[in-house]
Amino acid sequence: MKCIVAGHQAVTEAEFTELALGTPVELWLGVEGETDEERAARLDAARDILADPEYRSLPDDLIRLAARVVEDHPDLFNVVPLARPARRRAARTGVAA
Repeated sequence: MKCIVAGHQAVTEAEFTELALGTPVELWLGVEGETDEERAARLDAARDILADPEYRSLPDDLIRLAARVVEDHPDLFNVVPLARPARRRAARTGVAA
């Protein structure tokens, strides 16, 4: 099945996400090994996008997208309680009377 949005064909999950957000995911999450200068430029571009009236709803869109992921894939968030180690009691050192 093909999914074409605004003339772009999405094939991978990353492409679907990029089409849903209107921006590449890497803009918001960064990439492994980016330099401090690259990070600063990426964050500056992200701030410019958020200031654009066209993208004013982007934070709400991201929250809806995250909520949909949680709803569609609850198994990603299975939390298993870990056993707590027994508390160690400090040794009492008493003063002999």
